[in-house]
Order: sequence, then structure tokens, then C-alpha cells
Amino acid sequence: MRQNGVILLLVLSIPGLALLNLAVGSVGIPLSEVMGILSGRGTEVEVWNHIVLQTRLPQTLTAMACGAGLSVAGLEMQTVFRNPLAGPSVLGISSAASLGVAFVVLLSGSVGGGVMSRFGFWGNTALTMAAICGAMAVMALIVWLSARVEGNVTLLIVGVLIGYLASAVIGVLKYFSSEEDIRAYVIWGLGSFARVTGGQVYVFVGLMALLLPPAMLMAKPLNTLLLGERYATNLGLNVRRARMLAIASAGILTAIVTAYCGPIMFIGLAVPHITRGLLHTEDHRLLLPGTLLCGISLALICNVIARLPGFEGALPINSVTALIGAPVALWVILGRK
Repeated sequence: MRQNGVILLLVLSIPGLALLNLAVGSVGIPLSEVMGILSGRGTEVEVWNHIVLQTRLPQTLTAMACGAGLSVAGLEMQTVFRNPLAGPSVLGISSAASLGVAFVVLLSGSVGGGVMSRFGFWGNTALTMAAICGAMAVMALIVWLSARVEGNVTLLIVGVLIGYLASAVIGVLKYFSSEEDIRAYVIWGLGSFARVTGGQVYVFVGLMALLLPPAMLMAKPLNTLLLGERYATNLGLNVRRARMLAIASAGILTAIVTAYCGPIMFIGLAVPHITRGLLHTEDHRLLLPGTLLCGISLALICNVIARLPGFEGALPINSVTALIGAPVALWVILGRK
């Protein structure tokens, strides 16, 4: 009964947090006016219509999709690698996406006269496609390796090496780039829920809506993997296939989120542990939906904090997620001794 109550509380918290995201910001809008705008009645202050529908609503939907995707990916990674500090970026997929963006942004100064530094619609589209290409290339390598190697340690080492290699190449590109292009890349690397605008937000949310249901179906294989590979094999589970599917699911979710929002840190690491603490279970039939809902709630909370009144513009979302995620990671380290 307690677990059902927690799930119900998470479900009920999401609409309230979403409305708070639409109302709170540098321009405060009364909740009654927000409800009127969403219901189609409009409001007497025309600029509020634009703020809610064109700016805050896409940002809120992006935060919800990002929180759900990264949280589920983090849970899958922690289960597959049996490592409480594993996160969605553990396999170097985020690093590869960052490398793809670096090629577009940092080379634009010499190739296109710094056009990408100004972004715009086509600039954002180019960044998204570059990040997807980089992430998917590494994703294909990791999936190929996961079907051919026995232990998880090899995959972790490959992920770490990919991260170092990507950082090295990005460093070389920065050395030969203009200050304007480096600044544009650094801004992208801070992560943002506000970057996805216009029709892109519906593409992003639609992709996540297609990718998350198959991840929810991984509950039984993930539960079996918790018992250990030998015991799982004795129960009839194809361990390599289950591991490959879980890694592919987590990798694709991470790749899509990174492509659209930039590298968002700590949500995928912290949320699975928060959910375990709330539900007091390791059963993925409860953990997967609970993690998804908790991830949505936490992302919405971080988005509100980043846009609190008094801040000019918005704080980098990674700064806010780190304030929450880092203490959770420290708690896990100290708890496991």
C-alpha cells in the first residue's frame, strides 16, 4: 500500500509542477491566467499568451521528456553493470554526442565563417543531427561489443576510453577555433531545456514517447539480471541478449536527450537511487515506472529553480541538477563504504 501511495503521489505532483513551470519565471503569471491560456480562453495581457505557449510550454514538455528518458536510462545502466554509480553517460555516448557537436560548432569558424555560433533554427537542427550521428556511431560500437564480450568491465573500459578520446579531439578543435565558436560550444555544453523550440519539441517528445514503452518492458529481464549472470542463465535468460537490449535502450534514450538538450548531468545517476529510497524495493516492475515519474518531477523542479524570479535569464540547468545529484552520489558512496 505504501508503494502504491508513493506512485500516486508522484503522478499527482506532475500536473502541479508543470503548472508551476508555466507560471514562475522572470515574468510571474497568475495560475488562473495560465489555466485560461491552456484552456483556450486566452488572457487580456497578450504577451502572457506568447510566454506560456511559445516559451514555457515547450520548455516544460522538454524537461518532462528529458527527465523521464535519462532516469530510465540510468536505472538500466545501474542494473546491467551492477554499479550504483553508473549513469547514462557511462558508455561514452554523451561524449560522442558532444564530439559531433564540436565538429559542427568549432569547425564552423574556419569553414562557414562562424555561422553556427549564432545557431538559429538551421543551426540548432545541424547541432541536433551532429549529436545524434556521433552518439549513434558509438552506440553501434557498444552494442556490437556487448554481443561479443562476456564481462561488463570491458564495456566500461571502452566507454571511459571513448570519453578520453572525445575530450582530446575536442581540445584540439578548441585550440584552432575562434573565441566566438568556443563560447557557443561551451553554452551548448551547459545543457538547457529551452533549446528545443517550435516544431522540434513535438519531434523530441514524440521520439521519447516511442522509446520509453519498450524500456518499460525490460522489467522482467532486469529483475533476472539482479540475481547474477549464472543464476539468470539457469533460469533460461539469454544474458547477452538481455544485456544488449538494455544497453541499446539506455544508449538510444541518452543519445536523443543529449542531441536535443545537451549533456544533462546527474539526473540519470540520482533519480534511480531516490526512487529506490522512496519505494524500498529492487523490483523493476515498480522501479521503472517509479523512476520515470520521479525523473519527470525532479526535472520540473530543477527547471523551476533555474528560472526563479530574481535571476536574470536562467541558470545553467547542469548547475541546478548537480546541486541535487552530487549529494545523492556522495550519499551512495558513503552508504556503500
